[in-house]
Amino acid sequence: EGTMKKYVGVPGMNSICKSLCQEDGVVSKFGVTIGKMDWLQDRSSWSLASLDGKDLGSFDFVVATDKNIASQKVSGLTGKPPPLDLSVFPHLSAMIQDIPVRPCFALMLAFSEPLAMVPVQGFSFYNSDSLSWAFCDSSKPGRHVPPNSQSWVLRSTTEYASKVIDSMGPRKPSADALAKVAEELFREFQATGLNIPQPIFMKAHRWGGAFPAISIGGDDKCVWEKNMKLAICGDFCASPSVEGAVLSGMSGASKILGCLNLPSGL
Repeated sequence: EGTMKKYVGVPGMNSICKSLCQEDGVVSKFGVTIGKMDWLQDRSSWSLASLDGKDLGSFDFVVATDKNIASQKVSGLTGKPPPLDLSVFPHLSAMIQDIPVRPCFALMLAFSEPLAMVPVQGFSFYNSDSLSWAFCDSSKPGRHVPPNSQSWVLRSTTEYASKVIDSMGPRKPSADALAKVAEELFREFQATGLNIPQPIFMKAHRWGGAFPAISIGGDDKCVWEKNMKLAICGDFCASPSVEGAVLSGMSGASKILGCLNLPSGL
């Protein structure tokens, strides 16, 4: 109500990134994982290599947005050391080595008709052990919605997600396990007393690293290493939201533009 606004990508959330890729001067490379970052002191630049060892070139500045850039969690996935060697940058070790996260389950629901008994497009749960909020995805502008149908997304509480993940372990959840989560979250949705009918589609998704539990960027909203021309940005530097990630990225861009003696305009 009132002045509260929610901002979304149109026609989809990935439209935000797609539009950035189409900016003048931007060269996008897909399917490439950075495996190694080397700071070349004599050249005052970065040398980047892919996970398979291919030289990707030298760069004046690097902006890193992966919170696991220096975490040993990377080794568990790739069998190789993380891209950023903290032995070379020990002062960053305590800050970015392992950033804790809060997990979440998302439940996608589709109904054959709009939920007539729900008078709002989204709401939070304050007395639920399992649900955090619900949002009518069909209400977002630009979405393709079949006639007379409606889609909703539910998000679990961190406590519920942590309990379920602890019981199933770090492995990929089975279809049966996700189906059980879906049923539990949907029953809680029905318990609102809003006469929620059975959905025509229902699917749960585990979001193990959904939200960073801490913010490491301070007032700058990013980690800026001026001498090595490295900016580390992301929601984990500002606030656990898309907005936090955007503000962090804008701050990192401002730092780089300042080094180039260019007005940031941000």
